[in-house]
Amino acid sequence: MDSECRVQLDVTDRDGEVREEPTPGVQARSKLTKAVLVLTVCLAAAAALLLVFYRQHNSSPQEEDSFELHHTLRQMSHVRAAIHLQGVHNPKMTNSVEWQDEVEQTHSQGGLKLDNNEVVIPHHGLYFVYSQVSFQVSCGDADVGAVSSPQVHLSHTVQRWSSSFGSDKVKSYRTILHSARTVCQKTASADSADEGSSFAAVYMGAVFNLLKGDRLRTVMEENMLPFLEDDPGKSFFGVFAL
Repeated sequence: MDSECRVQLDVTDRDGEVREEPTPGVQARSKLTKAVLVLTVCLAAAAALLLVFYRQHNSSPQEEDSFELHHTLRQMSHVRAAIHLQGVHNPKMTNSVEWQDEVEQTHSQGGLKLDNNEVVIPHHGLYFVYSQVSFQVSCGDADVGAVSSPQVHLSHTVQRWSSSFGSDKVKSYRTILHSARTVCQKTASADSADEGSSFAAVYMGAVFNLLKGDRLRTVMEENMLPFLEDDPGKSFFGVFAL
């Protein structure tokens, strides 16, 4: 009789396949499994929040200092390298302006620095290199310009040294920027004071692909250095990363 009372219900889906209806016991187990999963996720989230709270309120000074240092270094990594130098005449230097980095309007950041009157490149990349020198000369002064030239010429050069050029021990420099101009014609006046002064500036700048450790320096004619204009903003040398 029991076999006659047990009835199994089959449901046919749209594809004609027979699908067995879940029994009440299976449904109950499914609901219990879902509840356990939800509870597990909630416990994991609560544990994570407790861990964060504990770290924030129980971190040691060393850990806080480490975090601050990491944050500072990350900010420094986004600082664009740049340097701007002011030029003055130094009688002890016979082939270049003396560049200063600790006077008004000068600055350096991002690893670019002044070393032995040369700018040192901190890392590989594209850089804009620029420089200007200004002069006050008199065309009646026989000491101005090249001795054998009847004209007064002004020139300025930026040279680059790189380990890629050859040996690290032997510094060989190559010119990357050069500019020259003629200011005036020399006169035969016996008194240079009778001649008016000429003010002239020689500026140049361009973009270069430089390597870490490259060095940049300026070169000028020795006989022109005494006529350099030392006022702020008239003679300068700078580099900045692109």
